[in-house]
Amino acid sequence: MRTLTIAVTACTLMWAAQPPRKLSFARAGGIVPGVLQLFIAAADGTDEHPLLTAPQDDYDAAWAPNGQALVFTSDRNGSGDLYRVNPDGTGLTQLTSDPAYEDQAAFSPDGKKLVFVSTRTTGFANLWTLDLATKRAKALTTGPGGDFRPAWSPDGKWIAFSSGHGITPPFAEGRWERQQLTEIYLIRPDGSGMKKVTSAGGLCGSPKWLSDNQHVLAYCSTAQETMQVRRGAPEKGSQSRLVSIDVATGAITDLPAGPGVKVNPSPLPGNNVGYVRRDTAEGGIYYTNGSQGPKGAIRAAAWSPDGKRVVFSRRKTVTLPPSVKMFSRNPNYELHLSGMLPAFSPSGKQYLTVGGGPGGKAAALKVSTPETGKSEVLYQDKTRNAFVGGWSPRGDKAVFSLGTYAAFFDGFRSEFHKPGDRVEGGAQLAIINADGTGFQELTAGPDNNAFPSYSPDGTRLVFRTFGKDGQGLRIMNLETKVVTTLTAGYDNFPLWSPRGDLIMFARQVEGAYDIFTIKPDGTALKRLTNGKGNDAHMSWSFDGEYIAFSSSRMGFKDELSYTDAPQPYGEIFVMRFDGNHVEQLTDNQWEEGTPGWEPNQSPR
Repeated sequence: MRTLTIAVTACTLMWAAQPPRKLSFARAGGIVPGVLQLFIAAADGTDEHPLLTAPQDDYDAAWAPNGQALVFTSDRNGSGDLYRVNPDGTGLTQLTSDPAYEDQAAFSPDGKKLVFVSTRTTGFANLWTLDLATKRAKALTTGPGGDFRPAWSPDGKWIAFSSGHGITPPFAEGRWERQQLTEIYLIRPDGSGMKKVTSAGGLCGSPKWLSDNQHVLAYCSTAQETMQVRRGAPEKGSQSRLVSIDVATGAITDLPAGPGVKVNPSPLPGNNVGYVRRDTAEGGIYYTNGSQGPKGAIRAAAWSPDGKRVVFSRRKTVTLPPSVKMFSRNPNYELHLSGMLPAFSPSGKQYLTVGGGPGGKAAALKVSTPETGKSEVLYQDKTRNAFVGGWSPRGDKAVFSLGTYAAFFDGFRSEFHKPGDRVEGGAQLAIINADGTGFQELTAGPDNNAFPSYSPDGTRLVFRTFGKDGQGLRIMNLETKVVTTLTAGYDNFPLWSPRGDLIMFARQVEGAYDIFTIKPDGTALKRLTNGKGNDAHMSWSFDGEYIAFSSSRMGFKDELSYTDAPQPYGEIFVMRFDGNHVEQLTDNQWEEGTPGWEPNQSPR
């Protein structure tokens, strides 16, 4: 993975005097602004109440050793930062204010320091310590792979954590998502002596020390089970294990915790263990002694040193407007959270997204108006899901695709699949007038056709196809319906440049997507990105000078069990049309993608 640097140029200085460029994007997993809130309760769930009088996306709390303070993460000022508060909700103090992602803090045994996860300096999720008196921060780990959920040993000599260090995330069997594999590691508080404790070959995470300084509790799952552990609502029968790990030998002993998806284990007085269960309608906090605590969609929990109280984050149900302003690392870019695959009309007054429609049986093509906050269904099929393509150059028509989600996402599958293996019932291109009339399907047959994009003159479409006769990008003449081959590679997400001179697309190379451009006549193929991880979900600025895209190059930021997303990574980036001046705009643990530009807001 390459290190990103932001160069201050004359062009950058000119931007400061201009209004910010606006981009909209989507977030997977349902973790949207206002969803996460911290609560405090007795361990049995009684006396439950909000920790803070003004909650704002707060999560991942940890107790001080004396039980008189808590540290937690909050997005209330934009990016994830660390805060301190008293257990009664008073004394709220911000501890960090770096634009980087910072989370998963834990106190040292003397309460004078924190160990936490941060992306500052490298962009990757590494371990840092913070001196609470001086506010001096120091890096413990560096490099890619991701280090998560640290915990200080009671004697203060070691910090245990989970890490994907040295592991290339493999594809899940028969799917497009990557698995997250982690092992338990130890490191000394000065950054020396890092060593691997386990070699389980799956996911082991969230270590918590026992009082003997010789064992940690953790949860573990096999590689394939990680696909269920990460879901917001795991399928019935999904499993993970609670275990005790000998840090000297790596020996793993299962705890008698019963079935289900169990995460976040914590040792409690009386040989009891508290944990969060996520696979049942009666989700919430459970104990190995058979009792139960607070209920609901609880994401993570922390018990007071005496085990009598518990602080936890719970998901709430919120209703958001079609567009919500979000934090951006660069104020010259204004970011908005919207629906999946936002495509703005040429006038900028409306945008297309995909979302639930009446009946909820199939994803609908929706049109939203930011000025009024209204969102309406433009088209919904009875059985097939809609996927956004874009607007015609005049804004009088919308082009999109119809099929099953499997058909759309099979374009992400392993490179070992043949084109015919990815048909999955087929997907077709369709067109409709902006007022909802004139629906027409443009393709037919068994092939998997999707992601159409208009040429600037409105006479042609470029789209991707998978079928028994081949794969790649195709161009359709809208008058004659004649289709010609542009590429024959493992290609996806084609988008015609507003200037008409280039077509951008994502190609799978050595198991990951990178961004390419090609001329409409099939010449001048150029690779724009070449980093580890997927670069995809691209969008042209309306003058064709800039490209926004989503990338997994910065890796995982947290254990996937706490993010409720298919792949808990994905940051929004921008770059020039030729691949230069790459800049990261978002930095968090959520899965974000499908950015779209608003018209007349691109850099000049």
